[in-house]
Amino acid sequence: MLETAYLIPVYPLFAFTVIIFFTRWNEKLSSAISIGAILIGLVHSVGVLLALISRHGLPYEVSVPFIQHPKILLEVGMWIDPLTAVMLVVVAIVSSCVQVYSLGYMHGDPRWSRYFSYLSLFTFSMLGLVISNNFFMIFMFWELVGLTSYLLIGFWFEKKTASDAGKKAFITNRIGDFGFIIGIILLFAYAGTANYQEVFAKVSAGAISPGMLTAIGILLFCGAVGKSAQFPLHVWLPDAMEGPTPVSALIHAATMVAAGVYMVARGMTVFAGSAEASTVIAVIGLITSFMAATIALTQVDIKRVLAYSTCSQLGYMIMALGLYGVDYAHHHHSVGYYAGTFHLMTHAFFKALLFLGAGSVIHAVHTNDIFEMGGLRKKMNITSITFLIACLSISGIPPFSGFFSKDEIVVASSTHPFFFVGTLLIAFMTAFYMFRLYFLTFEGSPRNQHKYDHAHESPTSMTLPLIVLGFLSIFAGWTGLPFEWFGLTGFSHFVYHGELAEHHPSYLLMAISVVVGGSGILFSYLIYKRKAWSSEAIKAKVLPIQKFLFNKWYIDELYEATIIQPTLTLARKLWWFDASVIDGMVNFAGWFTVKWADAKELFDKYIIDGAVNGIGHVCMAGSFFLRFIQTGKVQFYALVIIVTSVAVVLYKVTPQGAIIYLVLALIVGGVGLLSRLARPERAETD
Repeated sequence: MLETAYLIPVYPLFAFTVIIFFTRWNEKLSSAISIGAILIGLVHSVGVLLALISRHGLPYEVSVPFIQHPKILLEVGMWIDPLTAVMLVVVAIVSSCVQVYSLGYMHGDPRWSRYFSYLSLFTFSMLGLVISNNFFMIFMFWELVGLTSYLLIGFWFEKKTASDAGKKAFITNRIGDFGFIIGIILLFAYAGTANYQEVFAKVSAGAISPGMLTAIGILLFCGAVGKSAQFPLHVWLPDAMEGPTPVSALIHAATMVAAGVYMVARGMTVFAGSAEASTVIAVIGLITSFMAATIALTQVDIKRVLAYSTCSQLGYMIMALGLYGVDYAHHHHSVGYYAGTFHLMTHAFFKALLFLGAGSVIHAVHTNDIFEMGGLRKKMNITSITFLIACLSISGIPPFSGFFSKDEIVVASSTHPFFFVGTLLIAFMTAFYMFRLYFLTFEGSPRNQHKYDHAHESPTSMTLPLIVLGFLSIFAGWTGLPFEWFGLTGFSHFVYHGELAEHHPSYLLMAISVVVGGSGILFSYLIYKRKAWSSEAIKAKVLPIQKFLFNKWYIDELYEATIIQPTLTLARKLWWFDASVIDGMVNFAGWFTVKWADAKELFDKYIIDGAVNGIGHVCMAGSFFLRFIQTGKVQFYALVIIVTSVAVVLYKVTPQGAIIYLVLALIVGGVGLLSRLARPERAETD
């Protein structure tokens, strides 16, 4: 099974190719091919996971040379270890649920086949990224993920907001990817290889200096900052909600944003080799998580609340991985790696459930505004129950899966007071805004009666994925329990061996985590369900803060004022310089050349050609008269001789007489000539 694991990303690629070239005119067949391909990939992924479990997590690698040179060796290969196997299953499950869900949500869309082909290409890109065994391959699939996200976010491109969101996501990620590719080039230059295991061996052996390792780590992390929407490149993710809701679920749960966290986890040896780089990662993760959580407290768009929730949870994961690197560099015990990867797995299920649940609500009431909802639990029983499960899971309430993974993040931060306090504060805000969302959407009385009257439960194609993800949102975290699973001791010992063998549960930290999450739920319940406190009164008391948070810390406005508008102004100035100066010089040179050519044409035509033609005209004029003298008739020549002889004689006797004679002869001759000119046909006959 492991030997054929490379086929897992090939299945959706095959579906994409078949749909694009052969079946795009048949919508039902296209969707069937796309869903069938990912379901086959899911079965194969589960087989790979079980096969790896049977070999107790022993990694499997296959590598084929792609470019060989005395100084360069680039490979194409796959690396199957526990983290890869788990991520393959996660991506396949979420992608399968999203595609089945799309049958109902995208029903009637005019670009149905194109949509499913994009989903297949998206899934192929992420599966290829997960299975890669070197930084060269991961970058190729990394860029494919960016491309397909652009295509799907801007899928409804006729909407300007959607097309702008696609461009924003694409350009923002290019900024992070610029640092990412420089980091890969430096890593390749100093390690002499792009293969994960060879690079890690060089790093562990100290082949790369600490300063360079720090620079490489930070540059590589730039890619994760873009892909996983970390501060300051987080601004694209909320706008990505302009795409279809199933796409939002796919981006936020299992693919694009997970790629950054996965890359950091995969390259943890590089990051852990530098305490400075790991500290940067942990701090950025905490800042992102806190900032996004505060923004989510005030949003009214159901999808934007979830988008900022994703930013916050991704920050949680990044922070945990960074703390692992900090502790590892100082030879301290840490569960940060396990916590970050475990939360990546559980988060995929409950966040996909939240987005698909939000899509079910939007499908029913045709609005994203949670203040136009309310009371939908009575109309949408399955959606409300599964949404509640996801809210409890993300809030860290036992026995839901989010409790187990979030608790590990709390443990990872417990030895760092600043991060520990931040983690608990974020956990409180998460529980508060998630149940604010739940109560305003599903509880209470309808706030828009017309929309409520037309609300209904979604079709089976949409509710079935909700049920599957609801089940996983409850039980996926149980894999972290210290029970025997196929000869192993839970997720922790399957994904990460070593120090965790000494890790014991901290019931005090568990209790603190549950109390913090429960407090957030309680406050939300008192404000939005029981109405014990007026949310409007609270808002009025903290209006400046509320406005600041509602406007997303004015980060977009800051970028607009300091980067976008100056860039556009500079572009306009450069355009003016190009159009007026550069093009002006070029156009003047062209105009002058044309005018010079015109002048030369006139000189050539009227001076040079005029002189030549003038000589010809003079000759023609002279020959015009001479041809009447050179007639070839003897009588005429005799007459001329006689006239000339008489003129000579007269000239000898009296010059005046000769002159008079010649004048009379010329007059007679001219009259004769004119008479011939007046009768050209007669002249021709003659």
